[in-house]
Amino acid sequence: MRLGFRGFYFRKLDVSTMKSIKWGSPNTSAVAKVTLIVLMDILATIASFFFGLWMRFDFVFADIPTRFLENFGHYVIPWCAITVAVFVLFRLYNSIWVFVSTPEVFRILGAYLVLGVLGVLGFHFYGVILPRGSCLIGFVLSFCCTVGIRFSYRLIRTAQIKFAHMTHASGLKNIMIIGAGDAGRAIANEFVNSEYVRDHVACVIDDNPSKLHKQLCGVPIVGDRHAIPEMVKQYSIDKIIFAIPSCSAKSRKEILDICTTTGCEVQMLPGIYQMVNGEVSVSKLRKVDPQDLLGREPIRVNIDEIIGYISGKVVLVTGGGGSIGSELCRQIARANPKQLIIFDIYENNAYEIQMELNRTHPELNLEVLIGSVRNTSRVEQVMHTYRPELIFHAAAHKHVPLMEDSPNEAIKNNVLGTYKLAKAAAAYGVKRFVLISTDKAVNPTNIMGASKRLCEMVVQMMNRQSHTEFVAVRFGNVLGSNGSVIPLFKKQIEAGGPVTVTHPDIIRYFMTIPEAVSLVLQAGAYAKGGEIFVLDMGEPVKIDTMARNMIRLSGLEPDVDIQIVYTGLRPGEKLYEELLMKEEGLQETANQQIHIGKPIEMDDELFRKQLEQLDEACREETPDMKRIVSEIIPTYVPGGVGNDSLVGAGRSNG
Repeated sequence: MRLGFRGFYFRKLDVSTMKSIKWGSPNTSAVAKVTLIVLMDILATIASFFFGLWMRFDFVFADIPTRFLENFGHYVIPWCAITVAVFVLFRLYNSIWVFVSTPEVFRILGAYLVLGVLGVLGFHFYGVILPRGSCLIGFVLSFCCTVGIRFSYRLIRTAQIKFAHMTHASGLKNIMIIGAGDAGRAIANEFVNSEYVRDHVACVIDDNPSKLHKQLCGVPIVGDRHAIPEMVKQYSIDKIIFAIPSCSAKSRKEILDICTTTGCEVQMLPGIYQMVNGEVSVSKLRKVDPQDLLGREPIRVNIDEIIGYISGKVVLVTGGGGSIGSELCRQIARANPKQLIIFDIYENNAYEIQMELNRTHPELNLEVLIGSVRNTSRVEQVMHTYRPELIFHAAAHKHVPLMEDSPNEAIKNNVLGTYKLAKAAAAYGVKRFVLISTDKAVNPTNIMGASKRLCEMVVQMMNRQSHTEFVAVRFGNVLGSNGSVIPLFKKQIEAGGPVTVTHPDIIRYFMTIPEAVSLVLQAGAYAKGGEIFVLDMGEPVKIDTMARNMIRLSGLEPDVDIQIVYTGLRPGEKLYEELLMKEEGLQETANQQIHIGKPIEMDDELFRKQLEQLDEACREETPDMKRIVSEIIPTYVPGGVGNDSLVGAGRSNG
């Protein structure tokens, strides 16, 4: 049983199904129902035409001429057989209906149009069998009975469901549906008619003024989005369902912002493709995702440009099992590479993306290798064996607090690992090398950000000294990445709190992982060598506001049901992150979400010596790594926190 696009249920029963039915099996009841409807149609036809004859003679049976009674007895059974045959022709027995809708009524009308023609032909060839008036009355009554028989099942089921809902009234939730379109109608219909959904739809909201004060499946449409708070109080609403799949991102955010003020739990349909596939139902509802609160349309890229430089190439992705790396692998796999090589030190992550790609892209030439970019011999062996033409370098330590406690590891993995990989790429003639960087590389206040700034300097230096095109792509916070703040908030809310925010004024920009990766791939298409591509992260979001909205949209009240605890900025954490250093400037690209920072002048020979000093210091496990790095990067202020003059984006809340 499935909710269709029009909102009615049916189960098909074709000839092959009939042949396969064994009495005593679960399908026996289906055959019994078909048989019952056929018998009811026959009885209704007999009763209707007899009633027409009886009415024609003023309801006095004795006044009916004997010849009409004899003709009725002779011809009513053949007429019943003709009626059933026409009903079969019009597939009126092809479904056992739970809910009837307009198309079924039109099929009944078509059947009776044919029966009417046959009746007229009968009078033409056989003369007056019964009085014409009685036949007309019987014909109309028969049509009404045919419709009534089928609607009666719906009425009985509706009454049963209403009674069941009433018996469970104490546990019912009052539902508000936002959207009186097709999706809203389907959802409302299921709530009203399904025996499995116990809650009660109390009202509907829609911005179309022509729908105001009308009804949707018997539920009143009570106002537009601005009436939501008032109607929540008036109808004692417990849950709000957002049922406008085609709504723009900006409008969706505005409506959801209003919903957050009501204290109600909010659910919504996944997307407009559900409407196309006819999959609108209560079971498809989901909780509001933080992405719904961003208030912007999804970022789109030029797929042809991406496919153009990846198709037919051998592509290496380091850190391919991570949140960014794995999405890189997914999107690269769709661009038809000659071979995709995943290189990761964590075998569990690598195994997961391997299994996924084997399932989704069985045609893909995939190699999954375990190893570290810090291992020079392993990197050399991989480059010599597979000869990649494109490298996407996503392998890195990224967690700010952990790296603050282990700065040498940040330098070993992020800086020296990148340097070793970059030298191998140049030596083996890699065409293009794309570094995944971060906004924390700009005026860094933590060792993780400083290490990524050093990585950017490495690729700019290597670009000047080789034929390989070295570029970096810098972006901020990605929704749902490993260790990011959004999954943490979700877990904390599910656990009953508290939700931890480092500072009430901390601000970050957000982008989904697929959006960020698609822009990385398109930036790679623009690369000429030496650029630092900066991704436009959209509008900023206050972390405290997002935490409170997530709590409210779960039907809970911040600081009442779920406590918000401010833990204080951690060492190296900023209130605001920057995407671009002042001296870099800004250059546009064909994609308005991608900008290019002008390379900074630097002494390559001096920087090479500094990298050797870093390598030596790491080998000695120096306790003075942050000071050494600050001498190489003048803008790095170890342990610095907060800067109210800065505006930008962050990878995570800390």
